[in-house]
Amino acid sequence: MKDLSIVIISYNTKDLTGECVESIKKNVSSKISYEVIVVDNDSKDGSVDFLKNKFPDILVIASKENLGFAKANNVGIKRSIGRYVLCLNSDTVVYSGVLEYMIDFMDANKDVGASTCKLEIPNGEIDDASHRGFPTPWNALTHFSGLSKIFPHSRLFSGYWQGWKDLSKIHEIDVLAGAFMLIRREAGDQAGWWDEDYFFYGEDVDFCYQLKQKGWKIYYVPTVKILHYKGASGGIKKVSQNITTATKETKKRVTKSRFNAMRIFYRKNYVNKYPKILTWLVMQGINIRERIASI
Repeated sequence: MKDLSIVIISYNTKDLTGECVESIKKNVSSKISYEVIVVDNDSKDGSVDFLKNKFPDILVIASKENLGFAKANNVGIKRSIGRYVLCLNSDTVVYSGVLEYMIDFMDANKDVGASTCKLEIPNGEIDDASHRGFPTPWNALTHFSGLSKIFPHSRLFSGYWQGWKDLSKIHEIDVLAGAFMLIRREAGDQAGWWDEDYFFYGEDVDFCYQLKQKGWKIYYVPTVKILHYKGASGGIKKVSQNITTATKETKKRVTKSRFNAMRIFYRKNYVNKYPKILTWLVMQGINIRERIASI
């Protein structure tokens, strides 16, 4: 068994995926044993041949269809043999010492099921998706209404991002991003890995929720960091508009998947916890947000 299995999902991000794998091979020391598994979601940019030729020592799994993020991760995980599984986005760059530090952290904290380092986007800010609370109706309301921006450090109003916590210190959170999710294999097995009902977006939130339900802790470890271009394959994030190769059709599909993920998560995890009238209001809110995003 290896220390670490790194699973990367590729979808029309040939150059970025190559940069990501190159950063791993360049910056991971012999202190840990690892494998890299790339699952390609039927890219049309020559990703599979490029990766196989450039990195003959990694495993490239070529899907004949776009499986989505969750299902593709499960495909890679089934082929993995590491004590830990790192689900890593293709639009990331791993710096020296990061993976060694994170594994040491997990080895020292046996009650932690998953952890993430600091994810820094190109403008130098933190990727807010890497430090979140669960999207309860109240947290969602304060987020989408703008209250969390008015009171960014309030425990009452900033639950969506857990903005009252010190981002410079190691601490427990509810949700980390699938862009860099280091998972203890035992914890992943107990949680059932990724829910394939999610196509793109939301699967990381749900996975963290299942980990917490099983009693595992989730930690944010800002002591080390990586670069996350953010949204390169989906094409709907402003921060990566200058590098994305996503087509208009892909952007539409990603937007639809984003709001479908909200519905799936609520119906799976919250529908029996809240009154029916609140469920109706939540669904109406999602529908409105989706119509605005589609304009």
